[in-house]
Amino acid sequence: MSGAPRAHELGIIGCHVCGLVCREPSVDDAACPRCGAALHRRKRDSIRRTWALLIAAFILYVPANVLPIMRTVSLGDIDDNTIISGVVELWVKGSPSLAVIVFTASIVVPMTKFLVLGTLLVTTQRGSNWALRQRARLYRAVEFIGYWSMLDVFVVALLTALVRFGFFSQVEPLTGVVFFGLTVILTMFASMSFDPRLMWDGPDHD
Repeated sequence: MSGAPRAHELGIIGCHVCGLVCREPSVDDAACPRCGAALHRRKRDSIRRTWALLIAAFILYVPANVLPIMRTVSLGDIDDNTIISGVVELWVKGSPSLAVIVFTASIVVPMTKFLVLGTLLVTTQRGSNWALRQRARLYRAVEFIGYWSMLDVFVVALLTALVRFGFFSQVEPLTGVVFFGLTVILTMFASMSFDPRLMWDGPDHD
């Protein structure tokens, strides 16, 4: 690609941990002089690791949606709810704001991360120059979303506090929460494993 000179053309390399810009080392096992992290131009096996983590997360996302995520007891009625039925339950019980939060954190956010990371992986593997700046913004958006990925798990814990306010007489987390938590963790690791610099390298990348 034409334009400003690349870092390797200038003989410099950035630390992926602290961001310090260093002169490119002459040995393979060089460390950052500031934080001590290993210096490497690109994350090793980035594409393969990200695909593996993303596929594993998607597999776990299936039982996270099929298995019950919480049990609510209200006026003698006991209901085991999946994510979707739990959203409906919260809406019916008079908590539309919590219903929206759970739906966003449990459905919208994970599916967005799957779609965006999948798109970034496919286009990067193909060495595509399509919409590079937009794809870089998408990656930064996924990183930002990752900070809120555990929101649904926190909401299930928050529901227990609603007991004292009379919305429910009892709320218990169930097996689906475990699978959802694992899905969130794996998608976060997938996002961390992906090296966005590979998008700018063209077809000659890992």
